[in-house]
Amino acid sequence: MNFPLYIAKRYIRSKSSNNAINFITIIAIVGIVLGAASLFIVLSGFAGLRDFTLEFTSIIDPDLKVETTIGKSFTLNDNQDKQLHAIDGVVNFSRTIEERVIASSEGNNHPAYIKGVDENYNKITAIDSIIPYGTWLYQDTPQIVLGWAISNRLSAFVNDYGKTITLSVPKPGKGQISSQSQALNQVNTINVGIYDINEELNNKYIFASIATARQLLNYEPNQITSLEFKLTEDADQDAIKDKIKTIIGQNVIVKNKDQLNDAIYKMLNTENLAVYLIFTLVLIIALFNVIGSIVMMILDKKKTLSTLYNIGATVKDIRNIFFYQGILMTIVGGFLGLVIGYIIVQLQSSFNLIMITPSLPYPVAIHFKNFVIVMLTISVLGIIASKIAASRITQNLVKTS
Repeated sequence: MNFPLYIAKRYIRSKSSNNAINFITIIAIVGIVLGAASLFIVLSGFAGLRDFTLEFTSIIDPDLKVETTIGKSFTLNDNQDKQLHAIDGVVNFSRTIEERVIASSEGNNHPAYIKGVDENYNKITAIDSIIPYGTWLYQDTPQIVLGWAISNRLSAFVNDYGKTITLSVPKPGKGQISSQSQALNQVNTINVGIYDINEELNNKYIFASIATARQLLNYEPNQITSLEFKLTEDADQDAIKDKIKTIIGQNVIVKNKDQLNDAIYKMLNTENLAVYLIFTLVLIIALFNVIGSIVMMILDKKKTLSTLYNIGATVKDIRNIFFYQGILMTIVGGFLGLVIGYIIVQLQSSFNLIMITPSLPYPVAIHFKNFVIVMLTISVLGIIASKIAASRITQNLVKTS
């Protein structure tokens, strides 16, 4: 039997004759419980916010996206097309063309990005699922699909054939400009749908057929700015990336979904880390109560410790008693805190206790790693606090009767 652990358990279960010490011990355990619960709730809240933020962008994000590292565009010939389709793990891919444009309609102007896509695009992404008004566009037509923000800015609804939307880009070249036609390439289009993803993307993209984008930018038939891939669920992304580079050339970069949302991930991870550190600081403050509680217990059990020493217990054994007592307090408090935090998060998930807007509850998500993070944090801090408190025991202390 582990003698120090046995005594530590007895001390945890028994009450002190001094009510003040009992009160301090309860305060210390409650502080740990509340700290652990708060940390778990905050981590679950940020996990939910992260999932909510990426939920909609992932709708139009491909599994892999290929872009050139030299210039804005590259060419894809028929032989390369066949080789890409033959890659194991590739379900399909879409050619796309992206460029900044000015969209104009009846005196209203809006800067945006045209995204010319081919007939495979709605097989790569779930674009059809985010069009509440109108329909997806047809290829080889001057049809476009606008985001909510762009639609409002241009006062353009769907299928208004009396209202054209002009897309314009500057013409490359040098020399004096004497007319608008010499300065700009333009195409007239009709809006047939409105997509709704999030505020940023609703204000960014104008979807068009790849033929319309080529006409506007004077691109060659095989000239594109990117390729977007849909993969099987068990596909080896790294192996497919290497094969794509082998086929197309090394002057391209292949990004997965995480890399496409790199800025969002960095922002969310930075905020998550900052909040974690703040609540860890709260836990550290709470664990000062554990140190105080153990020190008070040492003073209260001074005569008992002398007896233990006199019957053969070493100073190390006596230190371990209170070291284990501190660890038990933090582990029990951390476990109770996790249970309370889990219940609160489940209540929010099931009953929408806190709302961001009248129709949008604050998102939460329960991830196993958050349980591990909280218990690991509590355990490490508990070990440090217990070690500090137990080190107060010296041979002179236990020898004194």
